[in-house]
Amino acid sequence: MAQTKQHFIVIDDSKLDCFIAEKIIRNTGKSESIRSFQVAKDALEYIQNTKPDENAHTVILVDIQMPVMNGFEFVEEFEKLPLHITSHYTIYIISSSINDNDLNRVHNYPSVKQFLNKPINSNNLAILLQS
Repeated sequence: MAQTKQHFIVIDDSKLDCFIAEKIIRNTGKSESIRSFQVAKDALEYIQNTKPDENAHTVILVDIQMPVMNGFEFVEEFEKLPLHITSHYTIYIISSSINDNDLNRVHNYPSVKQFLNKPINSNNLAILLQS
C-alpha cells in the first residue's frame, strides 16, 4: 500500500510558533503541503471552502490560547461540518499550558486525536506521524 500523503494545517496566533512548526514538519519529509493560519476562523473557512484531497489526509495542529476564536471553539465549529469533509482531517490540540481542565476537555471532542505540548518538536511529530 502506498504511503498516504500528509497535508498539514497549523493554527496558532504566534507567527513564530507557526514558523517553527512548519520547519519541523518540512524536516520530516512526509508533508505534501503546509498551510498556516494565525486566525482560527480563517482556517475554518479554508476547510469549509476547499474540497478535500481524496488521496490524502490532513493533520491540523491547533493552539488552544488564541484571541477571537480559541482552539476549543475551532474544534466545536469544525465538528459541525459534514462528515464528507471532517473525515479527511485529524486534529491535535497544542498548548504551552498544561492545564488539567484543558487536558480533560480534549477528550470531549471525537475529532481530537490528542493533546501535544508546545513547542512542537521532531519527537512529538514523529510519534504523531506513526499513529
